[in-house]
Amino acid sequence: MTHNVLVVDDEPKLCDLLASALSQNEITVFTAGNGLHALKVLEAEDIDLVISDWRMPGMDGPQLLAEIKHRFPQLPVIVMTAYSTVKNAVQSMRNGAFDYIAKPFDIDELDITVSKALQFRDILKDNQRMRAELDEHKQIDSLVGDSPSFRQVLQAIDSVRESNATILLTGESGTGKEMVARAIHKHGNRAGKPFVAVNCAAIPEGLLESEMFGHRKGAFTGAVADRVGRFQQADKGTLFLDEIGEMPLALQAKILRALQERVIEPVGDPRERKVDVRVIAATNKNLLDAVANKEFREDLYYRLNVFPIPLPALRERVEDIAPLARHFAHTLGGAAGKRFSGFSPEALNAMANYSWPGNIRELQNCVERATIVASGTVIEDDDLPAYLFASRPSDGSVPLVENNGVPTDLEAALAEVEKTYILAALQQSNGVQAAAAQLIGISERSFWYRLKKLGIHVDKIVR
Repeated sequence: MTHNVLVVDDEPKLCDLLASALSQNEITVFTAGNGLHALKVLEAEDIDLVISDWRMPGMDGPQLLAEIKHRFPQLPVIVMTAYSTVKNAVQSMRNGAFDYIAKPFDIDELDITVSKALQFRDILKDNQRMRAELDEHKQIDSLVGDSPSFRQVLQAIDSVRESNATILLTGESGTGKEMVARAIHKHGNRAGKPFVAVNCAAIPEGLLESEMFGHRKGAFTGAVADRVGRFQQADKGTLFLDEIGEMPLALQAKILRALQERVIEPVGDPRERKVDVRVIAATNKNLLDAVANKEFREDLYYRLNVFPIPLPALRERVEDIAPLARHFAHTLGGAAGKRFSGFSPEALNAMANYSWPGNIRELQNCVERATIVASGTVIEDDDLPAYLFASRPSDGSVPLVENNGVPTDLEAALAEVEKTYILAALQQSNGVQAAAAQLIGISERSFWYRLKKLGIHVDKIVR
């Protein structure tokens, strides 16, 4: 494993000597001539170890050590000094230094001390990674839901989790594609290895190749050091490519080669590197339509679609809304120091009758808001956002439809449906009427007329 070490000393020759000695051990060495320069390097690069002189002009070693412990508390620091007194050594250790070495130092002694510090850093990183995965995704131990459509998803996960097959997760935005990907990884044969997630739509196109495959120092302007790409970071583990449908065509051929041959080439480096990665891709687009429109490579589509898992929208698994809502109330309420015994029947009915265009993500946001405003241990319908009740008749009753599903007042029933869609469009557009009109495919003038006809006041309804 390659490590990044920062050497801080006001003597350039000593920096060069240390860089030469350490670079023999798969270590990339950065140098800084003073403490302030060192802090700038630490902010820009992923440094694993700092070796700093004790006495320097401006910000000296003790001051730099204190600043590092404040900003980067888990970063090990080795202090070196020509004034090797017991007092200095003890003081540096008390202030948080990992160890110290005396100048002039022995190279073998330096190697041993650096090796121990880097091993310590690796252990801390592994612990941080595992804690982060547990804290951020504590709900993946049991995916919540028992509806027929979601049981099919669970059965698919169970079938594929122990294999290395490439998986394509499809479904609307917010249906939990990343959560399913993490569940497959955690309960599969690569559990305990890295899980690396990449949002292909969130990274600028010019940086995406470097992000995926890494780059060599000097490969382009701004490439001041070697960088390991996401494929190498996920080696022996799982690479989750979210929003794969947004991948630029120019890069799709390289992704295809990486999947087929399990080799990559960092930008600016002609040498191939083998990778052992299980790929899970996800999209909310129809990739077959994208293939037909020449927006997505057909060969890449079939390489990704080895084991497809479609995720149902929340409106297609209504029976899962209540257990999901209780799950979110328990986890989110606990994080806020509140305990909830459940939801009132009216609140559960309101959530069951809403269409949830934002799916599970929208439900989670809705419940989080409710846990904040709720004053009791039971979440009431008044604690839920107002837009959930947009289709409810103004008098609180439901007289428009009989038990057989036939409207008793067609005009009124149609008006309620129209009002529901308009309110949903306003909610999604944050109250911008032109954008809401575009969402439902009508002109601004027609939209304004419907607002007036239905008595919708935008400033009162959209929040």
